[in-house]
Amino acid sequence: MPAVFPSRLRPLLQLSFMLSLSASPLLIPVSWADDAAARRSYQVPAGSLSAALTRFAGLSGVNLSVDPALVSGRSSQGLSGEYGVEEGFARLLAGSGLQLQPVGEGAYILVPAAEGSSLQLAPTSILGANDETGGDVYAGGQVARRGSQGLLGSRDFMETPFSMTTYTSEAVKNQQARTLGDLIASDPSVRATNPAGGRYEQFTIRGFSLFNSDVAYNGLYGVLPTYTIDMEMADRVDILKGPTQLINGISPRGSVGGGINVVPKRATDKPITSLTANYASNNQVGGAVDVGRRFGEDNKFGIRFNGVKQSGDTEWDHQSVDRDMAVLGLDFRGERLRLSTDVGHTERDTDAPQERVQVGANARVPSANDVHRNYAQPWSKARTKDTFGTVNAEFDVNDSTMLYGGVGARKSNHDFLRHAVSVTNDAGDFSVQPRDFTRDENVRTATAGVRNWFHTGPVSHEINLAASYFYMDFENGGARYAAAPSNLYNPVETLTPIRPTRQDAEVYTENRFSGVALADTMGFFDDRLLVTLGARWQRVKVDDWSNDVKGDTAYDEEKVSPSGGVLFKATDKLSLYANYMEGLSQGKIAPSTSVNEDEIFPPFISRQVEVGAKYDAGSFGVTAAVFRIKQPAYETNAVTRVFGPNGKRQNVGVELNVFGEPLNGFRLLGGVMYIDSELKNTTNGTFDGNRAPATPKYNVNLGAEWDVPNVQGLTLTGRGIYSSSQYLDQSNDKEIEAWERFDVGARYAFKVDEKNITLRANVENVADKRYWSSAGASDDSEPGLTLATPRTYLLSATVDF
Repeated sequence: MPAVFPSRLRPLLQLSFMLSLSASPLLIPVSWADDAAARRSYQVPAGSLSAALTRFAGLSGVNLSVDPALVSGRSSQGLSGEYGVEEGFARLLAGSGLQLQPVGEGAYILVPAAEGSSLQLAPTSILGANDETGGDVYAGGQVARRGSQGLLGSRDFMETPFSMTTYTSEAVKNQQARTLGDLIASDPSVRATNPAGGRYEQFTIRGFSLFNSDVAYNGLYGVLPTYTIDMEMADRVDILKGPTQLINGISPRGSVGGGINVVPKRATDKPITSLTANYASNNQVGGAVDVGRRFGEDNKFGIRFNGVKQSGDTEWDHQSVDRDMAVLGLDFRGERLRLSTDVGHTERDTDAPQERVQVGANARVPSANDVHRNYAQPWSKARTKDTFGTVNAEFDVNDSTMLYGGVGARKSNHDFLRHAVSVTNDAGDFSVQPRDFTRDENVRTATAGVRNWFHTGPVSHEINLAASYFYMDFENGGARYAAAPSNLYNPVETLTPIRPTRQDAEVYTENRFSGVALADTMGFFDDRLLVTLGARWQRVKVDDWSNDVKGDTAYDEEKVSPSGGVLFKATDKLSLYANYMEGLSQGKIAPSTSVNEDEIFPPFISRQVEVGAKYDAGSFGVTAAVFRIKQPAYETNAVTRVFGPNGKRQNVGVELNVFGEPLNGFRLLGGVMYIDSELKNTTNGTFDGNRAPATPKYNVNLGAEWDVPNVQGLTLTGRGIYSSSQYLDQSNDKEIEAWERFDVGARYAFKVDEKNITLRANVENVADKRYWSSAGASDDSEPGLTLATPRTYLLSATVDF
C-alpha cells in the first residue's frame, strides 16, 4: 500500500487491476486531449458499484484502492462503448457522490466528492442522460444507445453486429403511442398488417410476419398479451432486424424477419408520480398513472406501478374500444444480487372490430376510397383478458462471472364473435357468416445462463452459455351461424346470431420449445475488432388433438443453428459489421379460410446474410444495412383453397436509418427500406420470378421535431410515412396502390408550482386519406387487405409531481 494513502484505508480491501483507454470527465481537472490516445472499448454490465469498478479497473490496467464502506450497497448502470480511463470511471460513479483521487501514475483511490463540487463532462459521443434501465439515451431522447440482445446481454449500438433500434419511453409518450402498433410507425423496416380497430395487432419486419406472441418481455417469449400490447408498460422497446434465434431462441410463432423486446419500467432514485389524461377521437377518454419509489438502505428496493383506463367510440361508426392495464414492477439491487418481478393484467373489449378484406378469385381489388363506413357488424366483438408475470435475477459470482435467469407465465382467455370479409365480385358483395370463437392459452417459459469475461493473451472473451424452455397449450372452440349478405361499400346490418348451424371441433394444441446456446465474443486489437461466433441447439415439439382425437400433423424435430457476427471499429465514429444468422421456426398453421383449417406444417429453416455500417456523429447517428433472407413461401391455393408451402422466397434489401439531433433543437427519426422480394422454386415454376405478395419495394418513415426558439417549452412535430405498391397474391394479378400518410403535432412543457406539465396534441392521417395500408404478409396464413385508420386526433395532459 503506498504511503500516501490515508492510514484508515490501509487495513481495508484493495481492489487492483489493469486497463488501457482514454478521455476524461471527473471532478478533477483532466485534459481530454491527454486522455484521447488511450480510448478503447469496454463492456461493464450494470450491477453493484464494487463489481463495476473492479471490472473496469481490471480491464483498464490501473490500480484502484477502495474502502468497502464507501461502495457498500451502491449500484452502477455499467457502461458500453469507447471511453478514456477517467471518463469511464466518471460514468460508473455518476450520482454516487464519490470521485477518484490520483495518487500516482496509473493509481487512484476512491473518496467522497467534495461538498458543492460538480461533475464536469467534456463533450463526448455519449450524449443524453442515463436512464436507469436502458443506459445512455441518444441525443434527442427518442432512441437509446444500448439495447437488450438476449444471450449477448445489453450492448451499445455501435458495438452490435446487427441492425437494431431501441425506442425510449420518451418517444412512446411524445407519440402518444397507445399500443405497439402506434410506436412502430417510426420504423421503415416494420409495418402493421392488421387494422388498428381490429381484433389483434400483427406486423412485418423486413417483409416477414411478426405476431404479438413473438414479442419478448424482458427477454422472455410468450408472456405479453397475445393480441394487443399496451405501451404504457414499456420503459423501452428494442427492435432487432433479422432472424434472432441465436440470441433469443425460437419464438412461439416462428418469426424470422426480426424480433421485438419490451423492457419493463423500474423505479428510479428520483421519485416518480405522473398523471396523464388523454383523449382520442371520436370519443375515447381515459387516463394513466405512473408511480415509482425506491426505499430501504441505499435505495435497494424499488416499486413501479403503471395503470391505464380508456374507453369510448373510435372514428368508425358503431366501433368502440375499452382497455384496462395494470402492471406492477418490483426490484432489488444488492451488491452482487439483482432481482426483479413484474405482474400485469390487461383487458380489452372491442365492439365491431374490423377484419382484413379478402378478395375472391373473380373480384378485382376494391377501392379503398369508396369505403366510408365500418363494414364490421355492430354485434361483432372481441373480448380479451391476459394475466402475466415474470421473475428475473442476476448474480455476480465474482468480478468476471455472472449468473442470470428468468421465469414467466401467462394465462389468457379470449372470446370473439366475428365474421370474415371476403369480397366475391367487383360490386364489393360479401357474405356475413358469423363465427363464435374462443381461445384459452397457458404459457410457461424460462431461461438461465452464465456470462464470463476473461483474456487469453491480447484477446478478450465474453462467453455466454444459456438454456431456454417454452411451453404453451391452447384450446380453440366455437360455432358457426347462418350467413347473410352485405356489401363493403354499403354495409347491411344483419340480425344478431342466436342459433348455431354448426359446432366447430374443439382443438387442443401443446407447443414445447427447448434450446441450448453457446456464443463467444472475442475482442482483438484492444477490442476494435469484435467477432461473435455461436450456435443454438433447438427442439420443436408440437402435439394437437381435435375432439380428443390426436392429430396426425404433430412433429418433434431438432436442429443446431449456427450464427456469427463481425464488427470492426474503423474509427471512433464508424463501425462496420457483417453477420450470418440461421434459425429454426415453428411450422405454419392453416387458416380458417382454407379447407385444411388448423393443419400444422413442419418447422422450417430461415437464413440471413447482412453487412452494414453505423456512424455516430455524437449528436446524431446513421445506420445502413444490406441483407438477404431466405425461407419457404406459403399460400392458400386460389382454386382448391388448400393452404401449404409453395416454393421459396428471397428478400434482398437495403435499410438506411437516422436518429438524433443534427441541429440544436431539431430532431430526426426514421429512414428508408428497399426490398427486392422474389419467389423461387414454385410448383411447376408457375410463379418463379414473381414478386412475393404483401411486400412493398419501398418503405419510408421520417419524423421531425423542432423546438420553437422564442417560445420555451414549445415543440412542433411532423411525420411522413410512405409504402409503395404491393401484390395481393403470388400470381401478381391483384395489386394495391402506393400510399402515404402525414401526421402533425405539438407539445408544450411548462411548470406550475414546481409541477412539470406537458400538453400534447397529435393529428394522425391529417389529410384523412382512405387507402389499403397492407396486403397482409407474404408468409402469413391469413392474407387480406388492411384498411387505413381515418384522421385521428390525440390529446393528452401529463402532470409530473
